[in-house]
Amino acid sequence: MSKFYVTTAIDYVNARPHLGTAYEKIGADCLARYKRLAGFDTYFLMGTDEHSTNVEREARNLGKDPQAYTDEMAVVFERTWKSLHISYDDFIRTTEARHKRAVARLFEEIHKRGYIYEGKYSGLYCEGCEEFKVEKDLVDGKCPRHLTVPKFIEERNYFFALSKFSGPLKKHILANPDFIRPEIRKNEILNVIESGLEDVSVSRAGKTWGVPLPIAPDQVVYVWFDALINYISAIGYGSEDAKDKQLFARYWPCDVHIIGKDITRFHCLIWPAMLMAGGVELPASVFGHGFVYNRGEKMSKTLGNIVDPENLATFFGADALRYLLLREIAFDRDGDFTVELFITRYNAELANELGNLFSRTLSMTQRYFEGAVPAESAESKREFARLTESVIEDYRREMDALAFDRALAALWRAVQDANRFVEERKPWAQAKAGDIAALGATLRALLEVLRLCSILTEPFMPVKAKEMRMQLGLSSELNLADAPTTVGADWQRIAGASAVLFPRIEAEEKSK
Repeated sequence: MSKFYVTTAIDYVNARPHLGTAYEKIGADCLARYKRLAGFDTYFLMGTDEHSTNVEREARNLGKDPQAYTDEMAVVFERTWKSLHISYDDFIRTTEARHKRAVARLFEEIHKRGYIYEGKYSGLYCEGCEEFKVEKDLVDGKCPRHLTVPKFIEERNYFFALSKFSGPLKKHILANPDFIRPEIRKNEILNVIESGLEDVSVSRAGKTWGVPLPIAPDQVVYVWFDALINYISAIGYGSEDAKDKQLFARYWPCDVHIIGKDITRFHCLIWPAMLMAGGVELPASVFGHGFVYNRGEKMSKTLGNIVDPENLATFFGADALRYLLLREIAFDRDGDFTVELFITRYNAELANELGNLFSRTLSMTQRYFEGAVPAESAESKREFARLTESVIEDYRREMDALAFDRALAALWRAVQDANRFVEERKPWAQAKAGDIAALGATLRALLEVLRLCSILTEPFMPVKAKEMRMQLGLSSELNLADAPTTVGADWQRIAGASAVLFPRIEAEEKSK
C-alpha cells in the first residue's frame, strides 16, 4: 500500500481559531480523507505553535504561566477541529518533549556540518509575524500583514547560513516542478532566490520561553526554526526508540505541506535549506493556499474581523460548512466569505439539487417498490454510465491537484444531470402507465448516482456521506474503488429517508 503524509501549518495559540485557519485545516482534511478513500496509508498531522512571543505576551496579560496558558488553548484548538470533523492522526505541540528533542537533534546536525555561526543582528522585527524584516518588506513603514511598525532590535545570536543554499534550492525547485504549488508561489520563491538570500538568525537572546539552544542554553531557538521541525518531530525524528524510527522511515518524506501563502518563504526556502544542511530528505511538495477574506479583508485578531468557525458550523452544520468553503473558494487563490453568499449556495446546491434528488428518489422507491431496490438491468447500467460519464476521472484528477472546487463541480454535473433525468423520464408517469421495467431502470440508475455521491462527497461531508449510505441501505465502508461499479444483488433494500439531508435555510435565520 502506498503511503501519503500530509501536514498543515501549526497555529499560534494567542487567539482562538478563525474561519481562515479552519479553511486550511478543512482542505487538508479533505485531501487526507480522499487519499484514505483511494486506498493510501495516510498520515495527517496538525498541531499548535506555542513558543511565540505573542503567546507568551498573551499569557502574561492574562496573569497566567505560558505553559498553563498553552495547555488550555491546545484544548480549545483540538475541540474546534473535532467540531469540524477534522480527522488528524496526530496533534503535535511544540512544548512537547518529543518536539524539543527533535529540534535539538536537527540543530546539532546543522551545527556539526558547519552551517551555524555566531554573529550580531541589528534590524527590524515584527512581533506579529515573529519575523525579521527589511525595509522593502514594509508598506509605509509598517508590516503589510499586521499594519504595525516593526521594532528595532540589536542582539548577539546565532545564524543559519541560508545564503549557501541559493544554488541547491534553485536547482531543486527547477528539477521538481511540483515542489512548490501553485505556479505563482513557485515564481515568487524563484524571484526571492534571484534577489539574493541572506543568512537568518536562529536564536533569540534574553528569552526563556522556547527551546534552549543546544550550544548556548542562555538563548532559545528562534520560533520559526523551532516550529518548522514539527513536521519531523511528530513522526519520530531524533528518537532512538525503534517504533519512532520505524514511523519516520514509513512516512518521511512528507508528500505535501499545506500552508498559507504568507509563509511560503519559510517553507520553501528556510525549511528545505535546514533539511539539506541536516542531511534529511526534502518533502515532495509545499502547497500555499489563498486567504479567506471577510468582506474583502483578511481575517486577523489585529484587524478585529474574526469569524468563529464553530458558530458557523452550528448555523450551517459542520459538513455543509466544509462543503461551502471548498466549493466557493478555490484552494489556490483568495476568496470572500459572506453568510448571504453561503446561504444562497447552500440552498441551491445542497438543499435543492442534492437534497431533493435524494429525498425524491428514496420516496419513489418506497412508494413504487416498497423500499426494495429495483433489479439491475442493461438499461439502468447504461443510464448510470451516461449520467456519470467522466465524473470519477475528472474528480480524481482535480482532487490530486487540490482543486477541490473543480472536483465538486465534476460531481455536481452528475447531480444536475440526474435531476434533469427525473424530469425527462417522469417516473410517476411510468408508474401510472404500469411500465414497471422502465420505472425500475429509472430508479435504479438514480440510486446508483446517489451511491456514487455518497462516496465522492465523503472527503467533504464525512458525516452526511455515511448518513446517505445508511439511508440507501449500503455499507458505511465503501471506498473509491467501489465508485465506478454498480452494486450487485447484495443491495436489496433502502433503509428509507428518515430525515431531510439539508433543510433549507431561510434568509431571516442568519440574524437569529
